Amino acid sequence: MSASQRVAAVAGSTLIACLLASIILLRQIDGMRSAATIQEVLYISSPKLLKRLSLGYNGLLADIYWTRAVQYFGGKHHEGARHYELLAPLLDITTQLDPHLSVAYEFGSNFLAPPPPNGAGQPERAIQLVEFGIRNNPNDWRLYYDLGFIYYMNLQEYSKAAAAFLQGSRVPNAHPFLKVLAAQMAEHAGEIQTARLMWLTTYQTARDPSIRANAVAHLRALQVDQDVTALEALVNLYREKSGRLPASFQAMEQAGFLRSLPVDPLGQTYALEANGQVVVRDPDDLPFIRKGVPQGYVPPARPKFLPND
Repeated sequence: MSASQRVAAVAGSTLIACLLASIILLRQIDGMRSAATIQEVLYISSPKLLKRLSLGYNGLLADIYWTRAVQYFGGKHHEGARHYELLAPLLDITTQLDPHLSVAYEFGSNFLAPPPPNGAGQPERAIQLVEFGIRNNPNDWRLYYDLGFIYYMNLQEYSKAAAAFLQGSRVPNAHPFLKVLAAQMAEHAGEIQTARLMWLTTYQTARDPSIRANAVAHLRALQVDQDVTALEALVNLYREKSGRLPASFQAMEQAGFLRSLPVDPLGQTYALEANGQVVVRDPDDLPFIRKGVPQGYVPPARPKFLPND
């Protein structure tokens, strides 16, 4: 037998041995279910040990653990369970074995974070999972979306959600809507200047007409919110100085509290209610405003900023 034939024979024998060992390992893993259900056993809980036992078939084991994670959650949810203790460990092992299995991170953000019965109620574990995914896949913008999704939907931590969306928006080929989401989260957090910057950036960089129109509408709404806050502060100052509410903005202008009549971003003068509330004259043209809305106003089902109107 030549040297090349001996090498081929050894390589073939090694390959067969690896395949047999993998089959035995998989049967051992499945065989554990005879003594306990999937809800009661985590199989082999150490990713390092699993990597050694897999003989290089990390991806194959990751697929198995991923399947088990889905089966585990689906089965428990179908039973009406309120506890999913193994979901986080199963997802952790899955992603440790294959850090690039992006669907596992998405699954975690959707079902590990929400409270029971629709999730495991473990948002912090979900955050740890997705942050591990980001470290291993820094150019996958969907992971930043998943992280922001958790902060927004499950923790109402708008500043952190905004930071996640903003970071994701800087990834090459990121979806442009991440900038929109970042600005929205900043608005919820009260960071108006950050929101203004984000919406302006969205307007300047987006090519989709509906996204640009949406950015303009939000920029106008932010301006209205700032204007109304400032104007109502002046109204209160007038009352403190004169002992009564102003009858109109003209009265405030004559008293030196205003340099000119205030107008909204569309050029319409603001209205001053008898109770001192400042409102816009046509709120239908200013969707997303949170201040300056007349009492009893019902917004239209479809805002006017859509470009097809």
